[in-house]
Amino acid sequence: MKKIKSAPFFIGTEEKVYVAGEGITRQFVGYDDTIMMVKVMFEKGAIGYQHEHFHAQTTYVVSGKFEMTIGTETKVLQAGDGFYTEPDIIHGCVCLEAGILIDVFSPVREDFIATI
Repeated sequence: MKKIKSAPFFIGTEEKVYVAGEGITRQFVGYDDTIMMVKVMFEKGAIGYQHEHFHAQTTYVVSGKFEMTIGTETKVLQAGDGFYTEPDIIHGCVCLEAGILIDVFSPVREDFIATI
C-alpha cells in the first residue's frame, strides 16, 4: 500500500468540503495509513444508509440528533453522545436534527481517499 498522510493541521474554514450523499457533506480532518478522522455534516432528514465495512469505527456527535442503528439495536444520539461499531457490522443513521458527526476509522478508508 502506498504511504499516505494528510497535512499536519486542519483549518475547517480552509479545507475543501466534499459531497458524501444527499444532504451530507464531509471534510477530512487527518489521516495516515492506519487511521482517519472525518467531519461529517448532515442536514435534517439526511440518511446515512445502512452499510458495513472492514474498518473499526468510532463516532462522536458534535451537534444535532441522530437515530443510529448498529446491527439490530437503534438509539437516538445527540450532542455529547457517540458510538463504536466493530468491523463488518451493518450500521446507518437518520438525521433528526441537522448536525455534525466526527468519524474515526482504522485503518484509513481508502475508498474515501479515492474521492479527494
